[in-house]
Amino acid sequence: MVNESVVATKYWHKLADGRVQCDLCPRFCKLNEGQRGLCFVRARRDQEIVLTTYGRSSGFCVDPIEKKPLNHFYPGTAVLSFGTAGCNLACRFCQNWDISKSREIDTLADAASPGAIARAALDLGCHSVAYTYNDPVIFLEYAVDVAQACHEVGVRSVAVTAGYINDAPRAEFYEHMDAANVDLKCFSEDFYQRLCAGHLQPVLETLQYIKRETSTWLEITTLLIPGENDSTEELEALTQWVVEELGPDVPLHFSAFHPDYKMRDYPPTPPATLTRARRIAVKNGVRYAFTGNVHDSDGGSTYCHNCQQKLIGRNWYNLREWNLTKDGRCRFCGTLCTGHFLAAPGKWGARRQPVRMANRY
Repeated sequence: MVNESVVATKYWHKLADGRVQCDLCPRFCKLNEGQRGLCFVRARRDQEIVLTTYGRSSGFCVDPIEKKPLNHFYPGTAVLSFGTAGCNLACRFCQNWDISKSREIDTLADAASPGAIARAALDLGCHSVAYTYNDPVIFLEYAVDVAQACHEVGVRSVAVTAGYINDAPRAEFYEHMDAANVDLKCFSEDFYQRLCAGHLQPVLETLQYIKRETSTWLEITTLLIPGENDSTEELEALTQWVVEELGPDVPLHFSAFHPDYKMRDYPPTPPATLTRARRIAVKNGVRYAFTGNVHDSDGGSTYCHNCQQKLIGRNWYNLREWNLTKDGRCRFCGTLCTGHFLAAPGKWGARRQPVRMANRY
């Protein structure tokens, strides 16, 4: 059994009936002594809300940054990925349910301090650290401390999140994030309530906040589930909202669903659905639209929105073409490609390298 690592939190307040309300996310869990929130990792202990999994992880792995997915944040570089346990949404289609839905502390089999993670990222040649596998907002205190330690040694921080968080913690969290991929699960309140036990509006507000109020690089992913959020009407509405509210330069990824968790009776997403979604996005003004979880070199590549030449050719997570100048412009017409790029592409490729942190750093 792995011992819990408990730290105090600040986003909570006491209620008149004696319970304590967690104010981290729109779920507003109201807890009696000893109870945990739906996220599992935040609990009431001694009249306050604590984080019970500080410094504990379900595992570490070096990945390509494109796997997060982030296509315009230092392409080709390596990222040290880790998560904890639990989640503050209850998505019936969760693709990482063995981690995000875990209710076992033994899931947290590896331990690492913020400084150890920063040192490991440097030693392993990682350009950034990603808080992923489960949603980092629920372990905000740990993620922020890791981000600060990483910034001290020149390593960037990446959040892979559903964006389900309240105003004050949102501001603190994104102050420390260099990039984020936010999972916009659909463009329907009914979908969020029925399949995620959540609400759409807080996610839209997170997207607007990141784009308008921070310097955090933003990309969006929508997992397309057959018969649920893949209609032409919904894709039209979603992509129009992105362009109107966030602008045309936010990369948008359409990812393929595979049957899992509590939705094993649904079929996998046909590649044609992803292609249709990408075409709708481009038609509505999204400059950088991608397909994911399928082998689609065209849908995974970056094109110049001005001359339509291929700027970054991708085959799965491998970079095959690079037609950007050192200052991030199209080599053919000189148009700026929005994003964060090195003078030359990274060379990590599609490798996946598990890392055991305990007793190493």
